[in-house]
Amino acid sequence: MLIVFNPMAGERRAERLWRVLDLVVANGMHASLAETRAPGDAAAIARTAVADGARLIIAAGGDGTIAEVASGLIGSTARLGIIPLGTANVLAHELSLPFKPRDIVAAFAFGRTCTLWPGLALSGSGRQVFVQMLGVGFDAHVVHNIASGMKRTLGRAAYVMQALRELPRYAFRPLAVRIDGVEMEAASVIVSKGRLYGGRYLLAPDATPGERGFSVSLFDRGDIGGALYYGAALKMNCLSRASGVRRLRASQIEFIGNELAPTQADGDRAGPTPLSVVDAPQPIEVMAG
Repeated sequence: MLIVFNPMAGERRAERLWRVLDLVVANGMHASLAETRAPGDAAAIARTAVADGARLIIAAGGDGTIAEVASGLIGSTARLGIIPLGTANVLAHELSLPFKPRDIVAAFAFGRTCTLWPGLALSGSGRQVFVQMLGVGFDAHVVHNIASGMKRTLGRAAYVMQALRELPRYAFRPLAVRIDGVEMEAASVIVSKGRLYGGRYLLAPDATPGERGFSVSLFDRGDIGGALYYGAALKMNCLSRASGVRRLRASQIEFIGNELAPTQADGDRAGPTPLSVVDAPQPIEVMAG
């Protein structure tokens, strides 16, 4: 097995990885470690490993690292393993993956898998794979402006603090979006493969991560009061049924406005609109315990 790890994740997360590696060795399993240095490295490392015949590639990190590794696996039969080391670890919660080192290693040994069908964001700058969700609007604006050191130090609280800072700065311009050919407008949009958002908060109960298609959440309130209302609903775990939120099933989503809007994919910065969202050409198998 090959483990792909971002050494910039911080000392505490590195210590958790070493505990997993100790158990891997103690159980007679062979593993090699590849470290990333810049965005895109994880995808390139995974792609090269697949070409060299690797059968199991493990992403040690958060949802962004997982999405990069998944990008390198699409089109192959290699399986994806996950060591959750991120801030929110949304995908690990979504798939009920283990978090304790001993349980993580047992999952790799047992070989049981579940299916994950990633999404693709396609734009003039290329394609970006996402495994849990893609956001366009205010949440993406927050992601684009948050400092990585702040995120490592404060965890999820960093997003709350940054959101409060950005409220008076964000213009809340309406987004033009075409969903399966029907044009609509919203203040913000989140395209989900999974049910959860921001950790273990339910946003899209109709989402099916192992199947084609997306759950699209459209947020109609485009002002500071609306953003505060949606944030409070998220913390109370009732955002999926909050007023001013429309939810649709879709197979293709296009952000068609001429104005550039910020985009985030799995909690990492992504390219601006216009862009289209479709399913990856095929699913991948994830080690599930």
